[in-house]
Order: sequence, then structure tokens, then C-alpha cells
Amino acid sequence: MAISLEKGQRIDLTKGKAGLSKLMVGLGWDPVSSGGGFFSKLLGGGGPNIDCDASVLMLENGKFTDKKNLIYFGNLKSRCGGVQHTGDNLTGDGAGDDEQIMIDLDKVPGNIDKLVFVVNIYDCVRRKQDFGMIQNAFIRVVDQSNHEEMLKYNLRDNYAGRTSLITAEIYRSGSEWKFAAIGEGTNDTRLEDIISRYV
Repeated sequence: MAISLEKGQRIDLTKGKAGLSKLMVGLGWDPVSSGGGFFSKLLGGGGPNIDCDASVLMLENGKFTDKKNLIYFGNLKSRCGGVQHTGDNLTGDGAGDDEQIMIDLDKVPGNIDKLVFVVNIYDCVRRKQDFGMIQNAFIRVVDQSNHEEMLKYNLRDNYAGRTSLITAEIYRSGSEWKFAAIGEGTNDTRLEDIISRYV
């Protein structure tokens, strides 16, 4: 049964789980309904879709050192093959994961000690969009070997006015890997701004 985490909690991912290497990290969100009823929808009301993009920063000693260590819709696979993004979802519509990232911990190089999972809103300034327009955001981890959900973290804070989310981290702790529920909203408007926090 999946463990439900709260903001700030940490959990062992691999301790006591011999052979666990392949994970699926799913991120999901829903646009807040704009209301307006049938005629508003018929006339195309509600503004443009909110295009949230999930990305992974692969850190070395807690620092971002190489642009090739950014996995996102423009670079779907890490050089090591340990992190692979399955592709961009442009709307967030539908149930379940909106974007998925496949992780093979055994392939992540020893110099990489942390994977940071972030979500930002594409073109948020021009579209005047922020995470107050998003609801039901979550990140979850699934064991790919048996498709069992290991943990889920629902981001319940009020992120109105925030344009990026640092959702969670998977990081090394000795020979093991752990998961940290971060849930930090920021005013970064571009992926480059988020990366600058880790340089």
C-alpha cells in the first residue's frame, strides 16, 4: 500500500528492498474549472490551456554543473540512460499522471547525488498564469517491477501567484536512495531561473 507523504517528510526508497532500481515518477495536476457553464465553453471561454512542464535536475554534490543534466521536454533522456522523460502534456486534462519520468537508479552515475523534480508553467508571463489556477497537484513513485505505487505526495499548499514548483527530490544517502517531499512554490518564470538556484 502506498505511503501518503506530507510536506517536509522524507522516506527511504531502497532500504530493505533488494534489487529495487527501476522507478516511475508520475506528476499530475488539473486546471481549476473556470466555470461559466455550457455557453462559456461553447464560445471558447476560459482562456488558454495551462501548459505545465515537469523537469528533472540531476545534481552533482548538490549543484547543477552540466546543461545535459537537465531532463525536460527538450531533452528527454539523460546521457547515462538513468532518467527518461516520456514527453510533454500540453493541457493537464484527464485523470492520472500528466507527465511521467522513468528512473533507473542503477544507471545514475555515482557523481550524481540528487534528482530534483520541478514543474513550471510554460509562457506563464505572457499568458498571465500561475499555480493558483492549478489544483490536485501530486507526485508519486511507482516500482516498475510490479507496478505498485510506493508513495504519493499531494501538494496542498496555496500556490496562488507562484509560477514554478519544486515538488520533490530523490537523493543518495550512503548506499541507499531516499525521497523528500519539498512542495516549494517559487516566482521563477523560466527553467533557467530554477536552475540558477542550484548553480
